[in-house]
Amino acid sequence: MTRSGLRRNFGMVLQDTWLFGGTIAENIAYGKPDASRKEIIAAAKAAMTDYFIRTMPDGYDTVIDNEASNLSAGQKQLLTIARVFLCDPPVLILDEATSSVDTRTEKEIGKAMKKLMDGRTSFIIAHRLSTIRDADNILFMEHGNIIEQGNHKELLKKKGAYASLYYSQFA
Repeated sequence: MTRSGLRRNFGMVLQDTWLFGGTIAENIAYGKPDASRKEIIAAAKAAMTDYFIRTMPDGYDTVIDNEASNLSAGQKQLLTIARVFLCDPPVLILDEATSSVDTRTEKEIGKAMKKLMDGRTSFIIAHRLSTIRDADNILFMEHGNIIEQGNHKELLKKKGAYASLYYSQFA
């Protein structure tokens, strides 16, 4: 398997976003440069970015610089999520993928992400436990060690470290 072939199997959304100088459409299509405008817009809608993109001066053709200084941290993160929707990879790696969005937007993205994760292997690293509530298996780690394992309901029943952290976030 080639390196590019391997990379096509993974989609990553990281806490620290990476965008490049170019249009918003080009940034969304980074992993699929031959994508049609229709596909780009569908991915943006799935990632809850279409509305804010349309409010930009030139919409999808708005040029952003290498630092994407004309976008908020949440908007940058949403664009990287749209990339993953467009590429549609079999394996997802989500590392604090919604850390820069507000709670309401996170909830909407969560619905879309749940649909995206269906039938795929997904690795989700998150401090916001609402992000991982629907995971089949949660590994709760402290200092690099797995201290609890199970699904959300099982971990709450154990009343251990996961439950303590979970309830502290929603108290």
